Amino acid sequence: MPADQPQWILDARRAAGDRIRVRRLHLALTQEALAHESGLDRSTIQRMEAGAEMKLSHLLHVAHALRVHVTDLLHG
Repeated sequence: MPADQPQWILDARRAAGDRIRVRRLHLALTQEALAHESGLDRSTIQRMEAGAEMKLSHLLHVAHALRVHVTDLLHG
């Protein structure tokens, strides 16, 4: 994957990360608790919330832990 991503992709990743953070906080979960519930590392959750590139499998695990459909994280 090239390092130079179009702005719309960067914006979409940032928006998905924001939706993860909002839902996590709505459920009163820390990043550590979400990591535990999703089976991922806290650093992975931190990167996802920051809008870094994320694997689909990670996004699916997080969506399941947050009790939302993955499309809710992608489209809001």
